[in-house]
Amino acid sequence: MSLLRSIGSGLASLFRKERVSHELEEELNGFLEMAAEEKMKQGMSRKDALRTVRLEQGTREVAKEVVRIAGWESLVEEWWQDLRFAVRVLRKNPGFAAVAVLTLALGIGTNTAIFSVVQGVLLAPLPYREPDRLVTVWLNNFRLKSPTQLSYRDFLDWERATPPFEKMAAYAWRSFDLSSPGNPEHLEGREISSNFFNTLGVRLALGREFSAEEDRNGGAAVAIISNGLWRDRFGGSATALGKSIVLDGVETTIVGVLQPGFWFGTDYADVYIPIGQRKLVNANDRMAHDAACVARLKPGVSLGQADAQMNAIQENIDRLNPETEQGLGATILPAKEQLVGDVRGTLLLLLGAVGVVLLIACANVANLLLARSAARAREFSIRAALGAGRGRIVRQLVTESLLLAVLGGVLGVAAAKWGLNAALATLAADLPRGDNIHVNASVLFFALGVSIVVGILFGLAPALRTSRADLQPSLKKAGRGLTGGHHRTQSGLVIVQIALTLVLLAGAGLLFRTIQHLGKADLGFESQQVLTFQVGLSPSATKTGAGVRAAYQQLLDRIRQVPGVHGAEITTEVPMTHQMNAIPFWVDSQRPASVAEAPRTLGFITGPDFLQVMRIPLLRGRFINRQDTINSPLVAVIDSELARTYFPGKDPIGRTITFPQVGDYRVIGVVGHVQHWQVGLSSPFLQNQSYVSIYQIQDRWMTTIDTWTWMVVRTPLDASIVLPEISKAVHGLGSDQTVYHAQSMTEIVSESMSPQRFPLILLGSFASLALLLASIGIYGVMSYAVTQRVNEIGIRMALGADKRDVFRMVLGQGLALAFAGLAVGLTAALILTRILLSFSHLLYGVGASDPATLLIVSAVLLGVAILACYLPARRAMRVVTSEGLCQCCEAYPTDCDRCSERNGSKGSWMKSCAASSRWRPKKR
Repeated sequence: MSLLRSIGSGLASLFRKERVSHELEEELNGFLEMAAEEKMKQGMSRKDALRTVRLEQGTREVAKEVVRIAGWESLVEEWWQDLRFAVRVLRKNPGFAAVAVLTLALGIGTNTAIFSVVQGVLLAPLPYREPDRLVTVWLNNFRLKSPTQLSYRDFLDWERATPPFEKMAAYAWRSFDLSSPGNPEHLEGREISSNFFNTLGVRLALGREFSAEEDRNGGAAVAIISNGLWRDRFGGSATALGKSIVLDGVETTIVGVLQPGFWFGTDYADVYIPIGQRKLVNANDRMAHDAACVARLKPGVSLGQADAQMNAIQENIDRLNPETEQGLGATILPAKEQLVGDVRGTLLLLLGAVGVVLLIACANVANLLLARSAARAREFSIRAALGAGRGRIVRQLVTESLLLAVLGGVLGVAAAKWGLNAALATLAADLPRGDNIHVNASVLFFALGVSIVVGILFGLAPALRTSRADLQPSLKKAGRGLTGGHHRTQSGLVIVQIALTLVLLAGAGLLFRTIQHLGKADLGFESQQVLTFQVGLSPSATKTGAGVRAAYQQLLDRIRQVPGVHGAEITTEVPMTHQMNAIPFWVDSQRPASVAEAPRTLGFITGPDFLQVMRIPLLRGRFINRQDTINSPLVAVIDSELARTYFPGKDPIGRTITFPQVGDYRVIGVVGHVQHWQVGLSSPFLQNQSYVSIYQIQDRWMTTIDTWTWMVVRTPLDASIVLPEISKAVHGLGSDQTVYHAQSMTEIVSESMSPQRFPLILLGSFASLALLLASIGIYGVMSYAVTQRVNEIGIRMALGADKRDVFRMVLGQGLALAFAGLAVGLTAALILTRILLSFSHLLYGVGASDPATLLIVSAVLLGVAILACYLPARRAMRVVTSEGLCQCCEAYPTDCDRCSERNGSKGSWMKSCAASSRWRPKKR
């Protein structure tokens, strides 16, 4: 407290010195009076007591207090003087200040923007109560070596087995067709257990959660709606509670409204209904792995302990249900890890990239400061001669650096906020938790911290270099005593800039070549001229399997009659959309001990024209046709990958594939493999593909298939032209039917490249910025070197060197720096770009050490370096050689501080010096 009080006193002394002096005098007098009173209590007179206090104690203690306070006042006042002097120096050099501040603003601004993303996505806590205790629980399929979803029956078994959780809840993805109130609309939603929001620790804006009685088969039809739907359909009125909406033809009562902006998972949902009311075909089926589980750990229970207990519970379930559960375990993940997904590595990579940009910016400004410190050598020499110590000079230079950094930080934050808003408008869809990204207090503190660290980083080295130099020659030669050491330091900084820039260019180049390879990748189908969309069938058509089949056949007939449509078909899987209908299977009689241990195939449930619409090649046999119906033998078509893996060197036609709970299918054909996941990336456990006819699906499954069935249409017309006509055809069969999720296949393929495109755009921008800063740094160093070597260049030319020799000398010096930087950068790039391999989904068709990429970016960087050296080299060629030297300063006219400044040209200089007899002819 004493230290803080002293600092405060020092700060106060800057603005109210007279008052502080008066207060100090009063404080000292009060101290003397208190000490004297103690003496007077011992019988001494007031006069003797005051005299004794001054002699014995007062003088020493008062002196200490005066020294302490005066010391802090002096230190704070010196800081204040340094700051005011720094402001005056920058005001006198507006060009230097502007370049330095803008350079720092670019470096600090990019770092602030990326940190805003990292903070919003990775660092910010989830918007739930005690989010660190929230986890997600999954089944762990040991054969597939991957966490998978669970069945609702699995959740009920876990819930009854006293798990290591304070609370746990189930949820599943679901879509709805809202037909009332208002116009028909398709909505995304969730099925949730009754304690879902309580488990998350979220309070509703209005109403209540579902009761246990409602969360069961036969319970009342109730729903909780989002805040946006509440305002859109009910105007934000509290009277919405108790009113009804019609979902999939069922009148459903609203019992709750969510808080604004609530989300959980990767997709936004508008409607929540009880999961216990789902149809029996899903509720009682252990193989229907379409649900997930969120839980809250008990206090003091670690992830490892909970994982061990849940695996023990699942092991007991496996023993009770060996045919379906054997080979399954449980795995627990932090909720944030599951919600953020695999974007963590990409964001950290980008954060490292902008850190490199900041280092380049620091090196640039450090070079500027070194050049200025050399020009100010005479000033520092005079200050040292007047008694300024090394520490005072260093402190002054660091103060100037901090002032530049803070100004750059302020401008950088403004640029980051503007740039962040622009970037999120186009890239937010590629990021989870995009709504949580903004410039907040944490980001501002980060920017302040970075500004201070950067100010010290780029200011301390030039300051120490200047303070260690021999300043005495500067007084004799007008500031030319620091050039050698400063030039070496500047050259070293340029080499570092070039090396770091090469690393960024190499990373951006690898991603660029990845995008090129992805664009040329064989997808297994033709994505051009294909439109995809979903149709919300009328509730009256989904009551029976026969009704669903008839509704789809009528839709296809009407859509095929739309002008411009060359083909249309239905399918449950659209390539490149990450849909995953993972079906266990086995070949012939090779039944595994448990269904969980069976291999998986990506099952396409589709119609007979799917191959023609998607242009997928038929390699062998035939595809499904209109004669393959519910009344005919079950048939299936497999892809070349499944045929190669499970029928190596054999003909699969006529062999049997068994799908549990569905039946035995006879293989009738083999088609080409389709890229179903992200371009160039396969599922680690689901690569095989199979096709069955939608018209052979059993009725109990057919009544639930409509929510995940798509239409694919081949048409050369633009979607804006043909889609309204398709919508009319759909509405013609039922006014309550909706068309939604319309998107062309080219857009879907393009979006599948977003994991590479997002870092490519940002890393490419950072690399371009680094290239600009590096070129400025090279230009600045070479210009400074030419300025410092004018006298040497003049002597060389006087001794017979021509302009080409000077040009080659200066250009060679710059190229030497460039090649040194390239050598260091290539070594670093070979090491650091391998980090990209740890994010294997980022690279495709190119290795982390791709020679072509490294060669191209090296050539680009070398070309920029040559251009940056060219202008200073041309300026060096224009150094004018006189017919003699100026004897008054022993310099050539362009380098003479006195003659050239006074006379301004060669002719006037020669006249002036000749008149004063100080000019001597140049000796040949």
